[in-house]
Amino acid sequence: MTTGSPARAALIALDWGTSSLRAYRLDATGRTLDTRHLPWGIMRLPQPLQDGAATTALSGFELAFEQACGDWLRAEPALPVIACGMVGSAQGWKEAAYLDVPVDLERIGTLLTVVDRNGATPVHIVPGLIQRHGLPNVMRGEETQVFGVMYDQAGTSDSVLIGLPGTHSKWVNARRGRVTHFDTFMTGEVYAALRGHTILGRTMADAASADMAAFERGVKVAGAPAGRAGVLSTIFSTRALGLTGELAPQSQADYLSGLLIGHEIAALADMLRQQGDLPRIVLCGEPALCQRYLLAMEHYGLGKPEQAQNATERGLWHLAVCAGLVPSSNPITA
Repeated sequence: MTTGSPARAALIALDWGTSSLRAYRLDATGRTLDTRHLPWGIMRLPQPLQDGAATTALSGFELAFEQACGDWLRAEPALPVIACGMVGSAQGWKEAAYLDVPVDLERIGTLLTVVDRNGATPVHIVPGLIQRHGLPNVMRGEETQVFGVMYDQAGTSDSVLIGLPGTHSKWVNARRGRVTHFDTFMTGEVYAALRGHTILGRTMADAASADMAAFERGVKVAGAPAGRAGVLSTIFSTRALGLTGELAPQSQADYLSGLLIGHEIAALADMLRQQGDLPRIVLCGEPALCQRYLLAMEHYGLGKPEQAQNATERGLWHLAVCAGLVPSSNPITA
């Protein structure tokens, strides 16, 4: 028996990555009714309990799924479930094969991989994208954000560059509802590795608040004459400036962040100049991180890009519409 409000929800959407799981309960218009954030990424799942030699509990994926949305499904058993992210990787619940770029965004929703849960509600997993021309490149999860951005801003521009800052920053070229190319910068992961596992972190100290002046100093160094030596050269200045007393320990992490983001945006600006035109740019990500990218982009002459909100849940909703999991009175015209 349904214990919640009848017919309130239409879809359960999961953003299931390497380190965390976000669950969304969406109504018939795609509006978010409830959100949950759990620490159960695919590499850190809850452990099944064992009774002697026999395992009596659910698998780690099933346990995480139950915590994320089991009560929602018991209240409304007919709700479909869609998921994106690393849950569809080779290490995930079930592998969802990559789709080749270029690809129409609408096509992604027609090629979902289904996890059959032995009579229980199945889970429909969004495939990632692979780019085989030139150096190969892949994404999982970001394609859903791109779909959310493109659908909700349909008709505003013929061509758009969507920036997705994060552990692995993605810059995705889309045109008329079609992903044509994307680039990846490992900026966030390199920052964490340098801070936590190299000599640069030895002189750093935690700060009560961000030092944006130090961040902007790093951004500018990346494009200065000294920056022409490349990121492998300039990152050592984080330590050298500290040793000479020019950069306080509490400011060094923000300076390093500025250096790395500065090199990323300087390279991006150079690529765009070589293409000969500047597309409309939309940023999508955590607000504080996007603010850093905004500062860097303005410094390197890319203007002030737009910022998209709630792209993941919006993308999951519209992909579910494409897949026929939920009805829509409006056609997809991304």
